[in-house]
Amino acid sequence: MATPETTAPTSTSPLPRVSRRIGGIAESATLAVDAKAKALKAAGRPVIGFGAGEPDFPTPEKIVAAAQAACADPRNHRYTPAAGLPELREAIAAKTLRDSGYRVDASQVLVTNGGKQAVYQAFATVLDPGDEVLLPAPYWTTYPEAITLAGGVPVQVTADESTDYLVTVEQLEAARTDRSKVLLLCSPSNPTGSVHSREQIVAIGEWAVEHGLWVITDEIYEHLVYDGAEAVSLPAAVPAAAERTIVLNGVAKTYAMTGWRVGWLIGPADVVKAAANLQSHLTSNVANVSQRAALEAVSGSLEAVHGMRAAFDRRRRTIVGLLSAIPGVECPTPRGAFYAYPSVKALIGKELRGTVIGSSAELATLVLEHAEVAVVPGEAFGTPGYLRLSYALGDDDLVTGVTRMAELLGEIR
Repeated sequence: MATPETTAPTSTSPLPRVSRRIGGIAESATLAVDAKAKALKAAGRPVIGFGAGEPDFPTPEKIVAAAQAACADPRNHRYTPAAGLPELREAIAAKTLRDSGYRVDASQVLVTNGGKQAVYQAFATVLDPGDEVLLPAPYWTTYPEAITLAGGVPVQVTADESTDYLVTVEQLEAARTDRSKVLLLCSPSNPTGSVHSREQIVAIGEWAVEHGLWVITDEIYEHLVYDGAEAVSLPAAVPAAAERTIVLNGVAKTYAMTGWRVGWLIGPADVVKAAANLQSHLTSNVANVSQRAALEAVSGSLEAVHGMRAAFDRRRRTIVGLLSAIPGVECPTPRGAFYAYPSVKALIGKELRGTVIGSSAELATLVLEHAEVAVVPGEAFGTPGYLRLSYALGDDDLVTGVTRMAELLGEIR
């Protein structure tokens, strides 16, 4: 007996398969570059990646030991409070006072699945559709996507190397409208490594208070500062701003714990409670083993952190020297984080191995193809004409990678 032919049903619906909201989100450019570099390495090519902001150090042993012990404790095999383990929230509050001089209660702390979740939940909790967020650029690639996903409108305020990539109060005021609700601040900065002075932080904080703006301040690089720079926490420097400030932070960069996925946000208790309600439906609690590891990290000594910072400082000076020696490349010296953000605008329009360089994105592609070095173009950070290089990789790879890039760029005519 013949089997009737079957055909796949066809849809006549005009509705898109993927929602416009999610379909409009761009892939993380930094993670995309890192994934491409790793794929090429797996295929046997000697690619050196400067893409991801990920320390090359192992997580300190005491933190790993705390996680190992937590695995064997049945308490950690169950759900725990969505806002975080009470003892971790207490420890984060104590760490914040120790490191920032900002006194908060544990009820003002929400533990999140990495810093990125803290970023999104902060915007989602305070933004209504159409609210504007003043977004200094160069910016971390996730910020505008998180703002848009939360219903907000990013308003870019651009600075360049002439001001060490730092926007002024005058620029912010020129961009402010009656729809402005939030200012995003990141110091030390990803992607530039720039650090606001205390005077600049105070001026920005007082301006925000004057105009009733919220400030969401990302302080995840607080311990990675150099040349006498100071990571100043805005609500500590301008107490009047605290009732409209959300602080974002986490263990990833400071303690080489990018894969453990523990971040947090700190803010007024009512906002934190609302964000915790969102998290209770979104992800429930952060993995308890990771929380126990984070508890050891924030409660323990900063000795290992200081050792990593010394290595980053050495690499910082090396990469700036190597990049600055390349004709057509201008590289300000970063004073924080672990990124260099050189301008390559002088190379745009010139020819490299038969190809006219049309943009920094095209230049990054040529560098990967011909020098086997992965960098992130400035387009990902809102400012074409630049490249971002993370120096959170081994010293030998750093020198080899930038030297390869320099040799290639030396062919530009």
